[in-house]
Amino acid sequence: MSKRFKATMVFVLTLTLYLSGCGLFGEDEKKKLDPPEEVSQLEEGESVETSDSTDDDSVTSSMDESSEKVMTELYLIDENGYVVSQTLPLPKTESVAKQAVEHLVTNGPVSNILPNGFRAVLPADTTVDVNIKTEDKMAVVDFSTEFGNYEAEDEEKILQAVTWTLTQFENVEKVEFRVNGYPLTEMPVNGTKISPDGLSRSMGINIDPEGVIDISNSRQLTVYYLAQNEGSMYYVPVTKRVSNIEGSNINAVVAELIKGPSYSSNLVSEFFPDVELLDTPTVKDGEVTLNFNEAIYGSFEEKMISTELLNSLVLSLTEQTNIKKVSVLVNGEGEIVNEQGESLSEPVTRPEKVNTVSF
Repeated sequence: MSKRFKATMVFVLTLTLYLSGCGLFGEDEKKKLDPPEEVSQLEEGESVETSDSTDDDSVTSSMDESSEKVMTELYLIDENGYVVSQTLPLPKTESVAKQAVEHLVTNGPVSNILPNGFRAVLPADTTVDVNIKTEDKMAVVDFSTEFGNYEAEDEEKILQAVTWTLTQFENVEKVEFRVNGYPLTEMPVNGTKISPDGLSRSMGINIDPEGVIDISNSRQLTVYYLAQNEGSMYYVPVTKRVSNIEGSNINAVVAELIKGPSYSSNLVSEFFPDVELLDTPTVKDGEVTLNFNEAIYGSFEEKMISTELLNSLVLSLTEQTNIKKVSVLVNGEGEIVNEQGESLSEPVTRPEKVNTVSF
């Protein structure tokens, strides 16, 4: 399903987008906290500092922790039941990984900053401990007994939310689940199996099984569609299965964005159904170049590309490990602008954080 959000309605963007070589989401469009506080975030390539003894998941800082905030991605559940990243300002701490998981607990510290329409994923009163095995890039999460007090329909969402929240940190690729010190081989309510090697983002998120006929001859891809809440739009990752005959992952991602989400999803895509790639995408030094037909302009008469369309494209393509930047051409030409009138002559990179919330 392909629909078009007109950008004429007035709303506060929770996303604060930049369309430049520095990324999509910029600082100048964020509202300042009241009272003003210093806000920082982990830079690209910066990790949660740990020791090989697995006793510490800390980051060191000479700054005053009481006055500084760290922008952290928390995977919460939206009103449609999707697991969605919301980037929120959390207090500066030496245990950023533990704090992130603690903010996934219902009625926990996230309550005062929880965006409207979203809820935490872990059962109330659950306590957590997080240790990082640096050598294995493994985060070991140890929950209290209250962890088992969830509804069956939330089981996979819990696995996805915890895994994707912790793997935002550069030195975490897998997550091991424990309860009271004992590793979980399956979830306590619905029995979902947990790999003894830990869970990673390869598990997918918001998995859409629609149209899957032959799992053995298909593969997973994660693309980003749009959802709307109280006049604001945000990006929702959806893992879909595509046939192995559909060509490269790049072509398959573009095809899924054009095809759009399932009709029952309450999600939309900015891509019109007549959008086409005119050439085979090329990749060099992590930069993919895409040459579209003029349908990529959508309803714009000028050589202008929708902000939301470009963001969905960049977020989806940079889920591929070999893609870091996206360059867009139309009929072989690069004289294109975004809705702010800014030139898109330079490649666009993935933002550090997605769906940044302003207060």
